[in-house]
Amino acid sequence: MNQQNLFGQPQTELTSDDYYTPRWVFDTLGLRFDLDVASPPGGPPFVPCDRYYTQEDDGLAQPWHGLVWMNPPYSNPKPWVDRWLDHGNGLALLPMAKGCRWLDDLWTSTARLVITRRVRFHRGEITTEISFPTAFWAIGEEPVEALARLGKVR
Repeated sequence: MNQQNLFGQPQTELTSDDYYTPRWVFDTLGLRFDLDVASPPGGPPFVPCDRYYTQEDDGLAQPWHGLVWMNPPYSNPKPWVDRWLDHGNGLALLPMAKGCRWLDDLWTSTARLVITRRVRFHRGEITTEISFPTAFWAIGEEPVEALARLGKVR
């Protein structure tokens, strides 16, 4: 008998990158995204979006359009951050790891930042925190306005 995960999808072995953004984030933002570029297998459980790419699709190799949501693999976020900055319209949830060159790229871009309490991510059947802080980043007028609903935008 196949077990299902929290999202009604077949349960697969989780990797170190399998942490999914909770529903409250999207309920608070009040946005509908055109594209989720790094969605879990079977699609996004909570991200209100019209299209999505999974690891199988390779979101970095696909065209991006419109308002983008990005919660990329934290094991290698740099190529995702570069692509997101080039795209110029969206929201991202990223780790706040010291010494990362890609973090400097975000600080010097037009992106805005809001740091919130530690996010409890969905991971299979449970919710859990990760061991480092995360930050929400916005680029583009509509995403920056929505980000203010989560907290103080800098």
